[in-house]
Amino acid sequence: MDDGTRDVFAGTLAELTWHEVDAAARSGAVLLWAFGVIEQHGPHLPTGTDVYLPVARLRAVRTLLAERGVQALIVPPYYWGVNVVSGAFPASYDVRPELMREIMVDLLAGMARDGFRHVFCFSGHGDALHNRTVHDGVRAACERTDADASFVTEPALARRIGLEADDPYLTLYGPDEPPPDGPVDVHAGSWETSLMMHTHPRLVREEVRARLEPSGVGPGELAIWRQGYEHARRVTPDGYLGDPAAADAAEGLRIQTAAAEQAAAAIVLRLRDDTRRLRQNASAHPQTERRNHG
Repeated sequence: MDDGTRDVFAGTLAELTWHEVDAAARSGAVLLWAFGVIEQHGPHLPTGTDVYLPVARLRAVRTLLAERGVQALIVPPYYWGVNVVSGAFPASYDVRPELMREIMVDLLAGMARDGFRHVFCFSGHGDALHNRTVHDGVRAACERTDADASFVTEPALARRIGLEADDPYLTLYGPDEPPPDGPVDVHAGSWETSLMMHTHPRLVREEVRARLEPSGVGPGELAIWRQGYEHARRVTPDGYLGDPAAADAAEGLRIQTAAAEQAAAAIVLRLRDDTRRLRQNASAHPQTERRNHG
């Protein structure tokens, strides 16, 4: 349901004082950070869809983590991302991957200086280069600073952008399932519109959505679409790929609930594994530990 939080700062650390942020870091809180873009989403969804949806998901993940004893703060979303597929459409803005990577490094380094030991980065945008850049930013920050971050994503997306399941900078969640048969639904179609109808129904142009015909794009045309720019605009001249008219708010709730539960479980598992690893390292190098702690 639309809880009125159109403001993407709502519920994030931007609303806290520095004393409150400092106290959270000292108490062991983790950070959740969404990476989206401002991008066209057909004639029925707002250009901020890839920002609104991951922020809404992180709110749900934070609640689930709290139920499991893990305190989490939400970082204000990053929304000037890499945009290849929709790059030929108006209101689809793009930054250079190397610029985005370096911004991530600087900000993750700052979060580490504040004492946050874990930052979990989520993507709200399916563009392959955007997601590779999120991963590159996480890896560069971990290699060059004191940051401890990971990219939280589904196995299918990780595989699509060339990452191995055991990549140390990945936190994978959800089942590893092949795409369903039939027409493709990947952008502003049924599933994404269903999510927006659940989380921000007042931003969905319902009178437009209900009249849209299915795009009918198959796997072959999807490969052309993913080349981006004019290729994508030729395949989907109205900007959506799927069946928005088939969207349903109840389905959006189901998708949101399942994804949030899977992501929260994956984060808890990673935190437990990291704790176990630290304990094993401490027991294997007791002299080093005594020196480090006086």
